[in-house]
Amino acid sequence: MCGIVGVISKAPVNQLIYDALLLLQHRGQDAAGIVTAVGTKFFMHKARGMVRDVFRTRNMRALPGTVGLGQVRYPTAGNAYNEEEAQPFYVNAPFGLVLVHNGNLTNAHLLKQELFAIDRRHINTESDSEVLLNVLAHELELAARDLPKLTPAEIFKAVRVVHRRLKGSYAVVCLIAGYGLLAFRDPHGIRPLCIGEADLPDGKEVMVASESVTLEGTGHKLLRDVAPGEAVFVDLDGRIHTQQCSDHASLSPCMFEFVYLARPDSVMDGISVYQARLNLGETLAQRLISTMPPNEIDVVIPIPESSRPSAMQLAQKIGKPYREGFVKNRYVGRTFIMPGQGMRKKSVRQKLNAIGSEFKGRNVLLVDDSIVRGTTSKEIVQMAREAGARKVYLASAAPPVRFPNVYGIDMPTKSELIAHDRTIEEIREYIGADALIYQDVAAMKRAVGSLNTGLAGFEASCFDGVYITGDVSPDDFAAMEAQRRSQSEDEEDSRSRLALQNANE
Repeated sequence: MCGIVGVISKAPVNQLIYDALLLLQHRGQDAAGIVTAVGTKFFMHKARGMVRDVFRTRNMRALPGTVGLGQVRYPTAGNAYNEEEAQPFYVNAPFGLVLVHNGNLTNAHLLKQELFAIDRRHINTESDSEVLLNVLAHELELAARDLPKLTPAEIFKAVRVVHRRLKGSYAVVCLIAGYGLLAFRDPHGIRPLCIGEADLPDGKEVMVASESVTLEGTGHKLLRDVAPGEAVFVDLDGRIHTQQCSDHASLSPCMFEFVYLARPDSVMDGISVYQARLNLGETLAQRLISTMPPNEIDVVIPIPESSRPSAMQLAQKIGKPYREGFVKNRYVGRTFIMPGQGMRKKSVRQKLNAIGSEFKGRNVLLVDDSIVRGTTSKEIVQMAREAGARKVYLASAAPPVRFPNVYGIDMPTKSELIAHDRTIEEIREYIGADALIYQDVAAMKRAVGSLNTGLAGFEASCFDGVYITGDVSPDDFAAMEAQRRSQSEDEEDSRSRLALQNANE
């Protein structure tokens, strides 16, 4: 999961892209990067850290131009501590391309071999985004061979072949030096991408971004979502060219976007994220009523922040008061995103603090958006008990996360998932709750799917084990397990080196 944005304008775009990345910060807190262009020259700054820390005044001044793109990164492939893997990525031929990518390629290793052996292209990092960039560059080179000038027809021809070669999830924004901005989305529409525009005195300003809130928050009107398999090319004059570049496109967006990842004020593929979470709260209430008597509950308390709409709707449905029982420190990153179980566990109490008066002597129902590893849930249940709760019940607005995700969410190994090979009762015992209620998979799909009946379905593999790209095997999971172990060791080494360096300074 990352956040990406691209802009074609008649005015300088450095501040605009910065503001857009702030609106996408929830999608990635590991690294940030911006590229702008003047003519055929690119200007880039990227580094590890939050947007406000990566970009200083001197960096912004060094990003001139009326065309640009940016990304906030949350690593699911490659090394989180390797600054070289921050995006955007650049390749100088053909034309000069810079690219940002949200998603995860499931055949990146095979593509990397093809690029070296057949396409004669070298990949310098472990990032699948660099692989994607070089596949696109190679196909653009072939499509435009012997032509004096690149046209939208050749660009769309290249994207059509890219779709055939790539497997997995990808939403992409790419600048082609001297030509304009290209955006496209995988044929299943797993990762989100939308397009909007604003009127400027000199003409139209066009923006593509991961979430609609980015457009609205920067004064743009949402036009529509980029369709699965579709390519959108915006030339330097702001003219929009589009073409469907996949023969087998069908819209199956990632369910976890609606459960957790996206901001509630975004609309994705015609679905209000806020309304989706309200619906999940209603179906969760029905599940709870069939599981335990609501009169055993004194108060409903959300675990901030994604669960609030679901918790409010659940409380209303069962007729119990809704209260805010935890205060969140907004200056600590999302624990789900933090690498390493040790760091994740340590951060929970830095991030949340209980309001004792809301817990003391009460039977409390805590509502969370999902339970992935169980580490955070266990700590929060213990915090509720320490605050004086008589009994602590826990409800999850999402079903048990039983399977690895390979499409860009940081849950790639079975061993990290609390629900894998455990019964609900075993999970309850581990977490320490007096009762544990999960959403039902079918009810979840109905609750969200009812908001857009035109969807083919959802990418919900972490809940139902169905991998819609059809290319994921047990061998892939074994390879990911090995890569995860190696990455954890590399990250531990990097942290140790950073600690030693800081101690010496």
